[in-house]
Amino acid sequence: MRAVVQRVKNTRLEVDGEMISEIPFGLTVFLGIKTGDSEKQADWLMKKIAGLRIFEDGDGKMNLSVQDVGGEILLVSQFTLYGDATKGYRPSFTLAERPEKAELLYEYSVNALKELGVTVKKGVFGADMQIKQHNDGPVTILLEKED
Repeated sequence: MRAVVQRVKNTRLEVDGEMISEIPFGLTVFLGIKTGDSEKQADWLMKKIAGLRIFEDGDGKMNLSVQDVGGEILLVSQFTLYGDATKGYRPSFTLAERPEKAELLYEYSVNALKELGVTVKKGVFGADMQIKQHNDGPVTILLEKED
């Protein structure tokens, strides 16, 4: 399981021109689910994301989590994080989990964050989403949890 975590001042997610989710500040997290990933990886990764200290404290040091600053998380499923372009120029997505299984693990991840006390907004699984965000920093962290 892979996550691209971006600290944002705000993010707005639309599908077909309709606003679906919006966060005022916090983290936009793009989540890739690999074939064979399980709740074990999701639990580890969501706990890591919720506690990731990438917001500045009063001394200007990255020492606070999204929970510490009262931010929100927009969690977006993104199978393309498992795109493999090592051969040729067209990525292969054979490592990405099948949509039926990936959606279940995505929803599990949303609930895991909520259980950790984080306010979570979602994308629309499998939809063509347009995301407008104002990156903060920019701060981007890549996280991965293999079995």
